[in-house]
Amino acid sequence: MNKPNFPESVLPPPSLKIVVVNTVILYEDEQDPHAQAQLARSRALRIGLLQAGYNIIAVIPGDLYMSERIAQLQPDMIIIDAESDSRDVLEHMVMATRDAPRPIVLFTEDSNQSNMAAAMEAGVSAYVVAGLHSERIKPVLDVAMARFNADQKLRSELSDTKAKLAERKTIERAKGLLMERHQLSENEAYQKLRRQAMEKNLKLVDLAQRVLDVADLLG
Repeated sequence: MNKPNFPESVLPPPSLKIVVVNTVILYEDEQDPHAQAQLARSRALRIGLLQAGYNIIAVIPGDLYMSERIAQLQPDMIIIDAESDSRDVLEHMVMATRDAPRPIVLFTEDSNQSNMAAAMEAGVSAYVVAGLHSERIKPVLDVAMARFNADQKLRSELSDTKAKLAERKTIERAKGLLMERHQLSENEAYQKLRRQAMEKNLKLVDLAQRVLDVADLLG
């Protein structure tokens, strides 16, 4: 069976599992114009997501149990629907995504620059102020996902670089120890480490760490 041929501009979005965190305060007076405006805004966001083809698996409150709910739901992306200052929610969000980072998009009415900077520092991939229209949702989410992926790639590369530097430092220390105790040249010490690592079927850095551990033990 042939697959439908979509033009690139109208390709359906990936089937992302999205959790919407709703921080909008619900007023007791349902006739309050401000409350009605906020409810309409939240409704427009969810409708826009559905019309764009995204899969909203849950709408949860931004309360103390948010982290547990996110851990259970395992979404691909988190969208925060915030009326104004959402520092408390962002703090909980940082905890909820610390071990399993996910792209976070914040839709808000808050244009305060310091709050925007704090949100981006906390890990928000896209901060969208007012002007919510359904046709804007997919481009915003696309940019957020791209930014998140680029950030994760940079973090991974930085982590790899730090790990390699740490391994090199360990090998250099072990090599220096052998040079001092056995009167070896730098190349001889390295070859000795390399040969023993091969004989013991160990990584060079693991063998080097064992040499350092034994030296510390024996003083």
